[in-house]
Amino acid sequence: MNRTDRLYALVEELRVVSPRPRSARWLATRFEVSVRTVERDISALQQSGVPIYAETGRTGGYCLDKAHTMPPVNLTPAEAVAMALALKHLDGTPFRAEGRSALRKLVAAMRQEDAVMARDLATCVHLLGDGPIPPMPHVLGIRRVLRIRYADRAGTVTRREIEPMGYVGKPEHWYLVAWCRLRGEIRAFRTDRIVSFTVTAEVPPPRPLRPEDLDIPSGDAVPLTLAG
Repeated sequence: MNRTDRLYALVEELRVVSPRPRSARWLATRFEVSVRTVERDISALQQSGVPIYAETGRTGGYCLDKAHTMPPVNLTPAEAVAMALALKHLDGTPFRAEGRSALRKLVAAMRQEDAVMARDLATCVHLLGDGPIPPMPHVLGIRRVLRIRYADRAGTVTRREIEPMGYVGKPEHWYLVAWCRLRGEIRAFRTDRIVSFTVTAEVPPPRPLRPEDLDIPSGDAVPLTLAG
């Protein structure tokens, strides 16, 4: 489990048992890390605004303030990623840190399986350039085979079946990176040229999106994150 996943899992563990405490040793055993690592993680969460406090005594440990926490919320993975993208408009403003902190709290309150899916989806989104993010495409977050009608530069429309793999956002437009069954290779489709699409019931086989698949110079594309 990476650190981001562990931070979310720590909050969920403390939320479920609140107001009872969990000791650092118990949490270290639960997440298979050292006590020192747990203490650093708890400190990071506290600094980000998560209401965790230490309860002293033989049966003490870390507690999450029940009065300031929420039960799991019905935020979908795509909605969480949409919020992360919307917060990009706060870059360079005094409210950026507060916005990122709010997002972390919302993701921590999601159902664990939805939070994992949201983080997986975020890793598939890359941003190019420093300009404003264009409106998100309707295909964002769809993990099934799509049947699309796609217009090329000349306006010629073709019908294709594609397997979505990732998304690249530029100030001008979005690209859907997908395995194109018509061409038998990875292609980038400008989403404003997708004339129409149909979501099928077919779940495509896993195709991890590698940096070289994006055909973008290293360092130019910035992956989206829900961690701030």
